[in-house]
Formats: sequence, C-alpha cells, structure tokens
Amino acid sequence: MSDDPTCPLCLRPIPEGVPQSLHHLIPKLKGGKGGPVILVHHICHKEIHATLSEAELARNYASPEALRAHPRLAKFFAWVAKRPPDFISRVPKRRR
Repeated sequence: MSDDPTCPLCLRPIPEGVPQSLHHLIPKLKGGKGGPVILVHHICHKEIHATLSEAELARNYASPEALRAHPRLAKFFAWVAKRPPDFISRVPKRRR
C-alpha cells in the first residue's frame, strides 16, 4: 500500500514529484488566510478555480464533499480519476 497522500477530490494518490497545490477551503480573499487547506492535484485545483468564483467557493463550496457534489466538478473528477496520478492537461480559463 502506498504512503502517498490522496487527493480528496479525484481520490487518486498524489505521488512525490506530481504537480500539486494547497487549496484554501475558504478563499484567502474571503477571509480564509490561515484557514484550512487541502492538498490536491494541481489539475484538480485549476478546475475548481476555472469553474467557481471566490464568492461561490466561500459561500457554498468550503469542503471537499461540497466541491465533489458540484455537477461540473463531479464530472471532471470522475473523468480525471481514470487517469494516472501524474496526468497533466491544460484546463481552460474560467468556464461558467
């Protein structure tokens, strides 16, 4: 069994050397500086910010469960979960 952390969004392991990010569950601009963060794949993090505004994140999506329940993000996380942990793809800018 691997000791790699697991992305709480796509549920894939995050091996050392794979692009990763810390996602603030409450955006820093909305009072989340110093608040809880989760370690996620960089591609998952980019998709969150391409899909939701800072205000939407602060108001309705301040947990991994809420993010996974968002229809567009749920579809993305299900899709990316079938890729290897080091999968990288361009995420389009702001899709809304």
